[in-house]
Amino acid sequence: MDKLDIKLWTLAAKGQIVPDRSLLKTEEQIRAIKKSADLNTAVLDHVAAHIRAGMSTAEIDRLVYDFTVAHGGIPAPLNYEGFPKSVCTSVNDVICHGIPDENEILQEGDIINVDVSTILDGYYSDASRMFTIGNISDRAKKLVQVTRECVELGLKAAKPWGHLGDIAWAINSHARKHGYSVVEEIGGHGIGLEFHEEPFVSYVTPKGSEMVLVPGMMFTIEPMINEGTPEFFIDEDNGWTVYTEDGGLSAQVEYMVLVTENGVEVLTK
Repeated sequence: MDKLDIKLWTLAAKGQIVPDRSLLKTEEQIRAIKKSADLNTAVLDHVAAHIRAGMSTAEIDRLVYDFTVAHGGIPAPLNYEGFPKSVCTSVNDVICHGIPDENEILQEGDIINVDVSTILDGYYSDASRMFTIGNISDRAKKLVQVTRECVELGLKAAKPWGHLGDIAWAINSHARKHGYSVVEEIGGHGIGLEFHEEPFVSYVTPKGSEMVLVPGMMFTIEPMINEGTPEFFIDEDNGWTVYTEDGGLSAQVEYMVLVTENGVEVLTK
């Protein structure tokens, strides 16, 4: 039993939730995952350079597919558990898992989350950005800004040997301070060797709760912030797209991070 095993065993004996050693990435794995993350960032940059009013969300899907494949990658969402497209495009009152569509045309004033996930040489990466189309309303502008602030505050709260709940508390507190709500049932996840790994990352749990942040852990920070109620419903026709129950706007920003001995490193955003 090495020093890390002893530390994890000691924390577990005190009632702390600790990760299985299989969740801690090796240096070799981290190097390979970082290459996937670099491509994921490049895909999002490519979308940022082309997104505009008048284009369909299906065009975004083609941008993502073509760029990813041209650079040796595979879009992780494509055919994942039956998901039909290469990227999630969630517009206005769509919380997440929006399916690109030729008939969904971006309009002046829209806000859209573009969620890109990439497989490169068998390693996974994941991040999303909010894009604003032309001049948007003040309420939309504030929601997007506060969502970005939430993620940055969550990132600052993430420290080695702290807890996932520290991240959640920072995010939820800031959202609530501005009158917003955080979606409870959908959260972040471990990533790297698979698309979705343990742990589930909640954004509504108390400070000091949930899994201990151990160097080598890799996961996403991706709160979904609603301007109204956190309640939602899933599109019955496609089984994927998640909408706000009250029709209010929703925003999400996603970072993929690695816990290190000195802090938390952002791999793609």
